[in-house]
Amino acid sequence: MSDPKWAAAAPEKTSWSSFSRKPVWQTIALVGLAAAVLAIAFPHSTLTAPMPHTVDMTDMTWIEVRSAIERGYTVAIVPSGGIEQNGPHMVLGKHDYIVHENANRIAQALGHTLVTPVVSFVPEGNYQPASDNMIFPGTLGVPETVFAQVLEGIARSLKSAGFKTICFIGDHGGVQASQATVAAKLNREWGGQVRVLNVSDYYADEAQIKYLREHGETDATIGSHAGLIDTSELLVVHPQGVNLARLAALPMRSEDAGHSGAPMRATADYGKALLDIRVNAAIRQIKVVLLKDKR
Repeated sequence: MSDPKWAAAAPEKTSWSSFSRKPVWQTIALVGLAAAVLAIAFPHSTLTAPMPHTVDMTDMTWIEVRSAIERGYTVAIVPSGGIEQNGPHMVLGKHDYIVHENANRIAQALGHTLVTPVVSFVPEGNYQPASDNMIFPGTLGVPETVFAQVLEGIARSLKSAGFKTICFIGDHGGVQASQATVAAKLNREWGGQVRVLNVSDYYADEAQIKYLREHGETDATIGSHAGLIDTSELLVVHPQGVNLARLAALPMRSEDAGHSGAPMRATADYGKALLDIRVNAAIRQIKVVLLKDKR
């Protein structure tokens, strides 16, 4: 028999069901109220940034790009270049240097325009057997379908970010067809919400050839690939990439050196005039489209 004294001192058994749930809900309510008060007192801050002193997206942060779009920078230029042979006198990156410089000039002239990194890998010919520029070591080419997919992916990325006009500018003949095809495809799909423009006037060389003829040059001296036009332009934008002395040192009967015309006649004065022709043609074409979109 247990001692009554100890029995009286023993604590009473308590079941969990005897607790009231009211204090728990009160606690939850207080926590929610506190969170609401904090949200009002300290609202979520959206990151912003001033405009950098560049139109090159490569040299911008994502915050700077978003801030630029919010300030009306809704035009994007997508320049395509190419890594290919350019004779014994010019570096492989000729197209990249030229189109990068020109794209920046065009963007600054248009205003409210940014420039993506240059697309360096473009169609250059067949691999086996090698054809066109692929015959020469150092040329780096991709199939036309691959290049088109890259362009499309870039354009879709720009649309997702908030750009409204996307301009394809190609310094290489092998990109022109793909630019036109991708632009047409996306314009049909997007129905005018975002416009994609193939800036074909940039690559048209009739005005440049006319200028050179007026200055005494002939079709034979102008040439085509790595000729008078290309060499003169690179002398302006990247002169260290040109070595005309190597042309003079070529033997009388050498293998195909990869150039045409008379690039040894190239000058920076020619280059400045030729670049102006190309840049101004692109600006005019883009402005016509932008003006139509504003109406």
